[in-house]
Amino acid sequence: MARKKYQPVDLSALHTYSITDRAHKFDAHATAGLPDKGASFRDWWESLPPYLATNSLRKLVTAMVDARRADRPVVFALGAHVVKVGCSPIICDLMERGLVTALAMNGATAIHDVEVAIFGQTSEEVADTIKDGSFGMVQETPKFFADALAAAPKGAGLGAAMGAHLTQTNPPNAKLSLLGTAARLGMPVSVHVALGTDTIHVHRSVSDSDLAARSTIDFRLICAVVADMAGAKGGGPAGVWVNVGSAVLLPEVFLKAVAVARNLGANLDDITAANLDMIRHYRPSENVIGRPVQKGRGLHVTGHHEILLPLLRQALIEFS
Repeated sequence: MARKKYQPVDLSALHTYSITDRAHKFDAHATAGLPDKGASFRDWWESLPPYLATNSLRKLVTAMVDARRADRPVVFALGAHVVKVGCSPIICDLMERGLVTALAMNGATAIHDVEVAIFGQTSEEVADTIKDGSFGMVQETPKFFADALAAAPKGAGLGAAMGAHLTQTNPPNAKLSLLGTAARLGMPVSVHVALGTDTIHVHRSVSDSDLAARSTIDFRLICAVVADMAGAKGGGPAGVWVNVGSAVLLPEVFLKAVAVARNLGANLDDITAANLDMIRHYRPSENVIGRPVQKGRGLHVTGHHEILLPLLRQALIEFS
């Protein structure tokens, strides 16, 4: 078969039209403002250019405020990095103000939360301690978990068990504890463990405990919270789920909790879900802001937690 021969196209034959007939994504009337020195937060917030992450963050603030005014849950699902960059006081404050009404966390978040509450420090240098096998081999942390589980009444979930023990022992930095604050406020908090992924799992006192059973109770608890996120009949505001720094485990938990809630009859069509993290991962994109929610109700805000969370908090208290 002979090869085809091509000639350069004649661009003078292109069909054109006026730019005035074209739709545009940018408009000169919607640009960044320039607040003066000493401007208020509200002035600064309103000066942000109304595009991309600004719009997503504003939508998240509105959804959270509307949810709380309608007495719908606002759930923060927290990865351990939130604690490790000093943002626990922000979450605790939002809980105190009633702007966050439930927490979900993975096992690592609970571990770091407990260590901060008791010792004021956490997060070892893994690259160093893995070399000699001392990684995860501290005594106090697994002992605290084992003691809390042993003291917990039958039917209490892992989050409730840890929070109650922190409240009873009243460690030096209790005010920084997410688990302790939730227990004091009577707020639901669920801890979702993946066995073998946390340092405490290598210790016999924890591996022989009912850790898994308690975490299973917490899954059932968070299913109840997610079911309550349903908006009122007639289209009232619905609840909000905010995934902060969990790339795999908590997005998977949320997906299953949504399935359970819908299977039991909850209408979650109007819920809002957001993902706040330094980079965009597959599972938060699919299992938090993609599959579970209707189009337009999934929000990505990409950035460092130590910047995003103070910004989010200030906006919430300004506009709530």
